[in-house]
Amino acid sequence: MLDAMQLWCAQRFVKIQRMYICLLWILFAFICLTNPAHSARPLIVDDARIVDAKACQLESWMQKNTGSVEFWALPACNFTGNLELTAGGAMSSGLENSKNPNLQFQAKTLLKDTEENGWGIGLVVGTVHSPTINTNRNWTGDLYSYVPLSFSFRDDRLIVNANIGWLYRRAESSRHHMTMGIGTEISLSRNLWFIAETFGQNHGKPFYHAGFRYWIVPDHIQIDTTYGNRMAAGSGEQWFTVGLRLISPAFLP
Repeated sequence: MLDAMQLWCAQRFVKIQRMYICLLWILFAFICLTNPAHSARPLIVDDARIVDAKACQLESWMQKNTGSVEFWALPACNFTGNLELTAGGAMSSGLENSKNPNLQFQAKTLLKDTEENGWGIGLVVGTVHSPTINTNRNWTGDLYSYVPLSFSFRDDRLIVNANIGWLYRRAESSRHHMTMGIGTEISLSRNLWFIAETFGQNHGKPFYHAGFRYWIVPDHIQIDTTYGNRMAAGSGEQWFTVGLRLISPAFLP
């Protein structure tokens, strides 16, 4: 019995050691990279920027809602130079149908890239399938499209983002919604940023969202934490997030 326990412990130690070594190599690779990238996570109001050509990123975060927890992972790649494709989703706990994942697919392109002390504009289309809302078997889910606008000030130390778009909810009698939002990114130091934004639809009270973004390795490894809620809604719709974002160099063929 003792020998079996020692063997099991040794096997577990080897697995943990391999995972640790793998993580160290990944971090080392990111630290050695110098290709520039731009901000996104933890913003909900999107910016007129995409991941660099032939590069990929992974946005991941945990979101604590009232009565549930979500674990998100959204990998995205730019294969062509001006088309960022995202495919990912989330697993939830504490909700009905929580064993079924939220799925999100999105395409984003730029009509004008955001320049330092200038502005940019893009176009986004996507779909989200939520098992708590879309209980039928229509896997196209809810559809959305919006135009992100970004304005750069003070040599990119202040960014203002604005979105206007359309949302089609399949599970609601009033299915078509207008969406809008405005947000800011403020550089507090070389690696630390403060973000604040408000967003919503043409029905109901808007939401607000604020937090901090910190670059462990500038432009490649980022952590963040935020708080959000609906205006004048108490604690019933509030949420907290903790996230990690990883950005690769250009490596795609």
